[in-house]
Amino acid sequence: MKDNKISQRHFVFVLYCFLVLSLIITQTAYSQVGRQIKWLKVGDLHHYILNWGAEIEMGRTGRVQEQMDGLRWPAQFQDQDVLVAKAMWIGCKDYQDRNGENYPYKVITVGPRAHDEFYQFIPKEFKMIGRFDHPTVYVDGVLATDNDLNDVVDEIDEDLICDRMVVTKLITYLGVEITRKAMQFSQQNHNNYIVYDYVFKNTGIVDLDGTEYPQDLKDVYFYFQYRYGSGLEAFRTGPSWYPSNSINWGRNAVNQVVGIGPNENDFDLRAQYSWYGPHSNSPVDDWGGPHPQTGRLSAIHYMGTVILHADQSPDSPVDDTAQPSTTMFIGADTRPANYGSDMFNPTVMQSRYDWMSAGHPEATHADQVGDGFSDQWGDDSGGYAQGQGFGPYNLDVGDSIHIMLAEGVSGIDRRKRNEVGRYWYLWQSNESKPDLILPDGTQTTNQDEYKEQWVRSGEDSLLQTFTRVHENYEKEFSIPIPPPPPEFFEVNSGGDRISLRWTKNAESSDHFNGYEIYRGVGKPDTLYKKIFSCDKSDLVDAYDDRTALRGFDYYYYIVSKDDGTQNIEKPGVPLLSSKFYTMTSEPAYLKKPAVKSTLDSIRVVPNPFHIGASRLQFGINAPDRIGFYGLPPECIIKIYTERGDLIDTIIHDDGTADELWHSLTTSRQVIVSGVYIAYFEVQKDLYDLQTGELAFKKGENIIRKFFVIR
Repeated sequence: MKDNKISQRHFVFVLYCFLVLSLIITQTAYSQVGRQIKWLKVGDLHHYILNWGAEIEMGRTGRVQEQMDGLRWPAQFQDQDVLVAKAMWIGCKDYQDRNGENYPYKVITVGPRAHDEFYQFIPKEFKMIGRFDHPTVYVDGVLATDNDLNDVVDEIDEDLICDRMVVTKLITYLGVEITRKAMQFSQQNHNNYIVYDYVFKNTGIVDLDGTEYPQDLKDVYFYFQYRYGSGLEAFRTGPSWYPSNSINWGRNAVNQVVGIGPNENDFDLRAQYSWYGPHSNSPVDDWGGPHPQTGRLSAIHYMGTVILHADQSPDSPVDDTAQPSTTMFIGADTRPANYGSDMFNPTVMQSRYDWMSAGHPEATHADQVGDGFSDQWGDDSGGYAQGQGFGPYNLDVGDSIHIMLAEGVSGIDRRKRNEVGRYWYLWQSNESKPDLILPDGTQTTNQDEYKEQWVRSGEDSLLQTFTRVHENYEKEFSIPIPPPPPEFFEVNSGGDRISLRWTKNAESSDHFNGYEIYRGVGKPDTLYKKIFSCDKSDLVDAYDDRTALRGFDYYYYIVSKDDGTQNIEKPGVPLLSSKFYTMTSEPAYLKKPAVKSTLDSIRVVPNPFHIGASRLQFGINAPDRIGFYGLPPECIIKIYTERGDLIDTIIHDDGTADELWHSLTTSRQVIVSGVYIAYFEVQKDLYDLQTGELAFKKGENIIRKFFVIR
């Protein structure tokens, strides 16, 4: 009996270990193929890249609140995302599955809603390559940029053709290996699009273990789906902005195709794009999504894709101008095609293959909607998405197909958007009648016509974007690049100024010709105004903003500029480094100014220092901060250990009564628990600026002890 109990215990223990080990193995496997995100954020179009191969609906967070997420333009402002969902499907005919079953149609999918990263589209490699790393940005000693989280460069390549490239490699159930390169440029004439370079190769390898199931693939289609929606800002701001919540998932999106299909002769390039169509339930004319009580426009975006190259066949890598062969729009809620990821249901797979190979409509979605309301057109409750199918191709084992396209967003700029919305509202409410100048320079007295024509001008802006990216492609992406940004940018609050400092690394680059500094007031999500500029003839590496007012938060960015000789699109206009490299996310502000006093007023806060107390005092972003308060406008501060070792020297010269220290020694080590001595000394006679009287005398000094507990 005793031996039996031991045996049972032994069995239970072994079973427990087996279950734990299985869980660890499962978690490890999932960590290799699970959701991973990388951001492209150095241009004016911010977009996340998902390692599954397509940015599916709610793919970044899984939250309904982020249903519209990605393709954010203009990116410095909140709620400008226009992507609802993407999909990538691969399908073929007459496929023999590895279990011996024959399928007339075999289709694997990622998106628009579902994914299967274990068997269908299996992530193999995912990395970000950059021409250089992002700068270090501080405000008052605190890291003040989200680039450390969202611009993580895995590999530096100084010869990279773009600023950032996210490389995704996937193994698929069909044995087709996918390499997707998503490329972004920061040059201001090319910063609102992302280039996608796809190579689909039939390797016969079907999993990460290298298992081979080689099979020639017949009548293969590579299919992409794009579901766009504009008006997120209206949706997030409140019910008075929008007629129904359907705009936030694209129910009233309008989809156009030019250069191929029914509108083949309308445009030299092959492009598909979408915009916000007026909604039938809006209380006002709805072009641009205006707020009925303010006029603010929330839906000025035009977004879509342009084809750069599609192989004619595996044996003929020339661009096939008949591709994509499918541009049929598809209902976003079409069942069963857009739901689930079943790859063993013949009926579902045939439905998907039919969409992939549907060809071109007799008339595009936009042409069929015409002057009507897109939310009333058709019978799909989710609205309509762009379909884009390339094929059919025959891929023998070893064959590959190369497809390249670009995705862009454009429209009227932020200032014009605000102006048009405001003028429309003034006329609409009869408050005043400002001149309504149309894009062609003529004048109108019809406020709805004025607003509509300005919003519609965004279509031409997007087509110009498509032209620029195609020219970039034809030049093998050799467009001129601006100088790099400063590698270090620091902003420090003061009593009568806010001081900015930066490194001079950009000055050795070709065509470099100075810096420009821009400032935003109140919040980072705002328009910025240029407050400083210098050329190569008067270079500096510091600037004091003395125009700041007490009580306001200020945000800054600095850009390097060239001499304007490289700007092909706008000759003479300098090329600038991206503002997103150095834009601060933490506020700077005027501190309490120093006043006539004595050194006796100096105090150390908190004292004793405990990391928990410091967090209460200064917040979780500055856990090691210690404040020295009641200082003269200029003095030297020396920090010693209890035994007299000098560990840091601070030059306090910003004219305030405050100085913040981050508990770091001169060798950048965080101090340990113990007793420390702060020595304060006035280096020169200091006079009161108002009375002219001597406020602090040279040589005055005082000592303060403080305690550190960690």
